Amino acid sequence: MAHFAKVKDGIVTKVIVAEQEFINNLVDNEVGQWIQTSYNTHGGVHSLGGTPLRKNYAGIGFTYDENRDAFIPPKPFNSWTLNETTCLWECPVAYPTDGQRYTWNETNQTWDLVE
Repeated sequence: MAHFAKVKDGIVTKVIVAEQEFINNLVDNEVGQWIQTSYNTHGGVHSLGGTPLRKNYAGIGFTYDENRDAFIPPKPFNSWTLNETTCLWECPVAYPTDGQRYTWNETNQTWDLVE
């Protein structure tokens, strides 16, 4: 079994688990295509040491970039930029490493402590 993402107009609308044969024989009235995605791939790295597939595991609302052959999550904030290697969004300020929880403050461009 494998995971497949339904992509319509470059946006993931569904993710299912199926056999390749099922996908090959699928009769679907919806416009779009099914593209395989790897549950174990994140940031271009396969967590089990295998071959990464399409940079990231697809999720509903992700973009499929055909030129990069990559699934890209929705941009969380306007100030964040896309890392071309991982196809993940990066914050302009590093997340604090003091073990506490923070939330991003887009207005002030800072990490605010969650109390």
